[in-house]
Amino acid sequence: MKFRPGKLAAILLLPLLLLSVYESAQASADPELRRLLKEAVESEAGFVDRFDAEVWLLDMSRRLEKFVKNPATRIEMLKQVHYEASRVGIEPELVLAVIEVESRFDEFAISVAGARGLMQVMPFWLEEIGISDKNLFKIRTNLRMGCTILRYYLDMEPNSLGRALARYNGSLGKTVYPNKVISALHKNWFKQ
Repeated sequence: MKFRPGKLAAILLLPLLLLSVYESAQASADPELRRLLKEAVESEAGFVDRFDAEVWLLDMSRRLEKFVKNPATRIEMLKQVHYEASRVGIEPELVLAVIEVESRFDEFAISVAGARGLMQVMPFWLEEIGISDKNLFKIRTNLRMGCTILRYYLDMEPNSLGRALARYNGSLGKTVYPNKVISALHKNWFKQ
């Protein structure tokens, strides 16, 4: 296919023009949030495309604000959620819904059963895999383990998100927990 020089220049400049329009539309955003987003999208966070990273982080940061007030904490958490979810092939929005139901985004949450952190990972898993020195209150450790466990149950129940979620929560055969996660997913993370 042969392009004329003017047409080729227009095609090459289109992504820059779209980014410029997007950045202009976001000019009213909090300057600190914009700085954090810029740092986030320029770092390796599991994003393939810088524009997609900026759009997703901005959108999810706004949604997460009701749970996590500090913009820097939100962006760092979202980067790690996206990276760990993408690493195991899970939609990051599903991980956000699980975290909302499990801990309401409290990285230091401890359940009555002793589960810890954002995704409420049981400490026995550390001993099971021989790394008992890891801290489940560290966001990265918690997300890495929680996403890996969730992926395992999604693979175990490929035709039933509800059953996979119930397995994750240890409530197989019951629907309360899966319904809460699915409701949070649609209400807070997948809505347009």
